[in-house]
Amino acid sequence: MATRKRSQPRSRRSAAEHGGAAAATTASRNNAGNVQRVIYTAISGGEVLSTGVLNLVKTTLVSTVAGARDVGAEAATTAVSAVRGAIRAAEVIGADLGSVAKNAIKGTIEAAEQIGGELGGVARSATRGAVKATGEVGGDVALVARRAVEGTAEAARTLGVDVATIARSAARGAVEAADRIGGTAGRSVRTTLGGTVAGVRSLVKPDGAGPRRRPLTRVTRRRRPATKRRSA
Repeated sequence: MATRKRSQPRSRRSAAEHGGAAAATTASRNNAGNVQRVIYTAISGGEVLSTGVLNLVKTTLVSTVAGARDVGAEAATTAVSAVRGAIRAAEVIGADLGSVAKNAIKGTIEAAEQIGGELGGVARSATRGAVKATGEVGGDVALVARRAVEGTAEAARTLGVDVATIARSAARGAVEAADRIGGTAGRSVRTTLGGTVAGVRSLVKPDGAGPRRRPLTRVTRRRRPATKRRSA
């Protein structure tokens, strides 16, 4: 008589799945930390000029993320780390934060396209990371937001994808980070991105903008004159 294989108990399976997910999360954090260290060291040590940031970020991300289990999530996480490392290193050596941010963002977008990541999500995450890091080092968040969106648009044109869609994703990330920094930063970034940036118009709505509602008008009803009853 053939013996049936016993199915693995549900509790054991769930524990194994949980352990695998935890290991993947730990690996992702390690990768992100390594990426940030590599880029920070290269730029702060003077090994890479601002114009070489694009290739540095791109090659580092591709070599780190390629072959990951969840490419989409891994690409977004490491993109943030790469951009933050670049911004912090640029501040240390006194480089132009806007130029470094622009080239770092271009590198992340091109890397995401090469490894099969979701470009809109990577653009949003990376730009959010750039603005947040700029706020932490006391830089001009509005300038970096604009340069980051410009880098996103240029990368999209190079890759032949929808420029407006990717640029708006980046703009949303910039506004999200700016709002968390403070009201002044949020308004400044909205004003900067509210016009035309990299050939794309109205990336975000100005602060407080919204559809205007027409004031309600009261309708006055005319009363009918009371009719007098005739006496019998």
